[in-house]
Amino acid sequence: MQERQELDCGRVSSVRTGAYVVLVSLSVGAGFQAFLASLVPTPTQVAATTKHKDSVRAVLDARFGTYRFFQSGSFSHGTGVRYYSDVDYFASLKTTKPQSSDSALASLKGALQSHYPSTTVKVRRPAVVIEFASGLETFELVPGWLVRGTDNSRVYHIPGPRGGWLESAPDAHRAYVNDSNGKPAGGAKGLARLLKAWKYYRSVPVSSFYLEMRAAKYMAGEDSIIWSIDLRRILSELSVADLAAMNDPSGLTGRIHAYSSDSSKADALSKLERALTRANRACTAENEGRMPAAFEAWDVLFNGHFPSYG
Repeated sequence: MQERQELDCGRVSSVRTGAYVVLVSLSVGAGFQAFLASLVPTPTQVAATTKHKDSVRAVLDARFGTYRFFQSGSFSHGTGVRYYSDVDYFASLKTTKPQSSDSALASLKGALQSHYPSTTVKVRRPAVVIEFASGLETFELVPGWLVRGTDNSRVYHIPGPRGGWLESAPDAHRAYVNDSNGKPAGGAKGLARLLKAWKYYRSVPVSSFYLEMRAAKYMAGEDSIIWSIDLRRILSELSVADLAAMNDPSGLTGRIHAYSSDSSKADALSKLERALTRANRACTAENEGRMPAAFEAWDVLFNGHFPSYG
């Protein structure tokens, strides 16, 4: 007689025979694999990430001068979500850093608006946003001034979310995500993509960058990935931490914050608690072999975007 084991949300750990446990695990795992595939940006979106870069850089070179101009954010890190993630670029400018980040963003906006007079250009800290093609091709540009460091240790001043200046290390952060994504392959980026999908589908006012760094830090201590388990666990970790600011895992900058205001925190925590309740419900249903109920709970968590069972 086969040894009876317990199932912890897809991970074999009693209640069913080993063969049945494997079948259940693959069923939910297949659902997550299909969901993750649906989150990958389309070829059109990927092409849009480079469509406007040359003309935008030409404007910056003429007005400010640039040391570096490179893609950053979700697309650069391989964690973008289809139809939701914007194209992000980082510009290391040659001009002297203004005293005020407000004036820096206003100056950048003015230069871009003059060059694209029929296009909406607006400030959305820490970036200036250019809404090409009536907003279908949104290009976010973050200005930065080098503070210290070389190569992957470069640290820049960028506009802060509430004003003032914030230190940023885009090269080190990209390298950290890539390193965390190695074992297991795809774990850190996949988990970050799931968290971002929840954020977008449920309108959670939490920083995408914060979620990505949390996912990378979580996976840095893991050697395997089972999406249902690890997503539930990281949601639990975020809840226990009360979405507290985290230390920069690269050690190069200060704390990384999850939200920009107290009202945002309250809303984000409320939605996080609902997500954790739904993830727990999904895991309980999976443990009990109620696959339709498990899929339904994940679908509710992702607001109708998770694959159907069967």
